[in-house]
Amino acid sequence: MVSNHTTHRGGTASSEGWSRLLPPALLGVVFLSLYAPVLSHLASDWWQDPDYSHGFLIPWLSAYFAWQRRARLWVAVPQPNPWGISLLLMGLVLLFLGRMGAELFLMRVSTIIVLGGLVLYPLGWAQLKVLAFPLTFLLFMIPLPALILNVVTFPLQLMAASLSTSGLQLIGLPVYREGNLIFLPRLTLEVVEACSGIRSLVSLAAVAVVMAHLTQQRLWKQAVLVVSAVPIAIAVNAFRIWGTGVLAYPYGAKVAQDFYHMLSGWLIFVVAFGLLLAESFVLFRLRLKRGRSEEVNRR
Repeated sequence: MVSNHTTHRGGTASSEGWSRLLPPALLGVVFLSLYAPVLSHLASDWWQDPDYSHGFLIPWLSAYFAWQRRARLWVAVPQPNPWGISLLLMGLVLLFLGRMGAELFLMRVSTIIVLGGLVLYPLGWAQLKVLAFPLTFLLFMIPLPALILNVVTFPLQLMAASLSTSGLQLIGLPVYREGNLIFLPRLTLEVVEACSGIRSLVSLAAVAVVMAHLTQQRLWKQAVLVVSAVPIAIAVNAFRIWGTGVLAYPYGAKVAQDFYHMLSGWLIFVVAFGLLLAESFVLFRLRLKRGRSEEVNRR
């Protein structure tokens, strides 16, 4: 009798667990069927454009961040919220408008909004709050729209050209700049859109967010680490152009092309990553030193 009673309770608990998982599973199937073309096109952009290849990692990292919060999600009591329907409708309207206007950015952003609605409507605000960071992090998988690129790219080109020109003049090279053109004897370097650094900045910002989340606990330290990705990206990109000028002066414009251009892009990103890592370590050590000093004061 005891054995049968235990089996019955176990079967009941198992059925209750499956009943909790079934609605999210069904919603996931509906979501994938609706957004399959959008996600397929997005993955194609990641594959074809090396500037956005980091997009393949973003969903996995977001899933990992959600998995880290699984205990908080499981213990929270679901409280369905009707505002989730509004969020779903907002996302679907963006999807419709994006399809009507062939605007990929709207359709892709709508995926995140709809995911938020799929959490809020059946589960409630508490669960949406827990998953807010993983959902927001998904924005890094979406390529920037042309409107933003056109506004930001040219100022970054000018800044990179100005900084690299100043660096070349500091080491005594005869160089001057007009706009995004850097004039050296016998050759001219043009800081084109691809050399503006905007796309590497996005990738570095995503790395900074992950690093801040994993290594820093205080909000201000996380903010410092993320914000610092901007000047670091600008500085290392200017250094890359400076290095091109240094090599191009004696060896010609060939060094600004082909293998060196591709290799320097990877090396510069490694340097930027190293700077972020060093900054993260310094911020972490500040916490340790503060904790030790407080402990000494208590003694």
